[in-house]
Amino acid sequence: MLYSSRVTSRVALVGAMWWLATPVFAQSAAPPALAEAQQDPQAGLRAQIELLRQQLDALQQKVAALEAASGQKPVAPETPPAVAPVPAQPPAAAGVEVPPGAAGAGGPAGSLPVYGNTSALSKIFNPDMAVIGNFIGAAGKNTIDPIPALRLNEAEMSFQAIVDPYARADFFLSASPDGLEVEEGFLTFPTLPGGLLMKVGKLKAQFGKVNTMHSHVLPWVDEPLAMRNLLGGDEGINDSGISVSKLILNPVLFLEATGEVYNGDNGVFKSQKRGDLTYVGRLRGYRDISESMNLDVGTSVAYGHNAAGPDFTTRLYGIDATLRYRPLQEALYKKAMLRTELFWSRRDQPVLDGKAFGAYVSGDYQLTRRLFGGARYDLSDRAADASLRDKSGSLLLTYWPSEFSQIRGQYRRTRYAEGVAANEILFQFLFSIGAHGAHVF
Repeated sequence: MLYSSRVTSRVALVGAMWWLATPVFAQSAAPPALAEAQQDPQAGLRAQIELLRQQLDALQQKVAALEAASGQKPVAPETPPAVAPVPAQPPAAAGVEVPPGAAGAGGPAGSLPVYGNTSALSKIFNPDMAVIGNFIGAAGKNTIDPIPALRLNEAEMSFQAIVDPYARADFFLSASPDGLEVEEGFLTFPTLPGGLLMKVGKLKAQFGKVNTMHSHVLPWVDEPLAMRNLLGGDEGINDSGISVSKLILNPVLFLEATGEVYNGDNGVFKSQKRGDLTYVGRLRGYRDISESMNLDVGTSVAYGHNAAGPDFTTRLYGIDATLRYRPLQEALYKKAMLRTELFWSRRDQPVLDGKAFGAYVSGDYQLTRRLFGGARYDLSDRAADASLRDKSGSLLLTYWPSEFSQIRGQYRRTRYAEGVAANEILFQFLFSIGAHGAHVF
């Protein structure tokens, strides 16, 4: 009975509190300060806080009166904590990221930055990941350098992320019928003293243009003959090493100098001992000719030992040029590009001529918004025997359904040094999923 009477009294007490509090919350007339809310949001916020404080005081007084009437010991109302005035701030512009620790950043100084949405916040500890498929096929006859009729030539997986404020990591894994390998995997330090940028890991050497491109970036299904004959095939000069670059400031053009050192084991060079390293240097210049046209030129050199013997070396020299045309007002529908590279190989060897030359010239033109046409002509001596020269010509048509896929057809006629001619039709399907970072321009 005693327990039941206590429950009944508490229920009555709660009901009385609700009945007394209802008029407080049902006030129809707001304080005059709320009228300012239409003109000043911060003034309206302060007025609402003051109104809530008054309602809380009224409720605490009525609760104390009810407890005194029921015979219980009254409890002194707590003094509400002082509310700091809200500083007047201009509204944040839409799409502007608030730096961490700043007013409106959503946390104290030193807390995690606000990225704008929860999905971006969840990627802080996860790298950007992507997979790019490269499916190629061939029809026709080629007895010298045949490729399969149908083949998933490569599936490239990329993992890219910021390591800390001082470094970035990029990994590119290549899965092919020959197996899985690290195509590139390097750490980039962009804030070194003296304006230097350094990369450490497995890299594509900065020798010319084509050597630095992944297979899905090439504007053709295949590589130029000079790439296969003089630079070691589709992978080119790809090795473990260190690369250091620096911008040379001047008022005329963008100028970048790069120096690299590699272990010395790749398609061109072969180290016979630990000290047989490979050295690469490149000087690149870029300049806008007009608002619609720009020119990119460069010169490269590489030196290292080869597989002919411990005392034999190979020297490579290269010149490249790229002319781009893209009018700003018709950028979606009109684009043209001309590019060329010239290579000289000086290979020391016991027999045969090791002074080889190779080059290619290529042009691309945008026919419609998603359709591109192109042509390429290339020739190249063979590095191990410069008396043998191959020549080739190609016509290309590329269709882009979207920025995530492309379909390409290429007619190629190759005249090999053995006197054999090969006529082939190559086709390619490229497709990508995930977030894949931009490649070097």
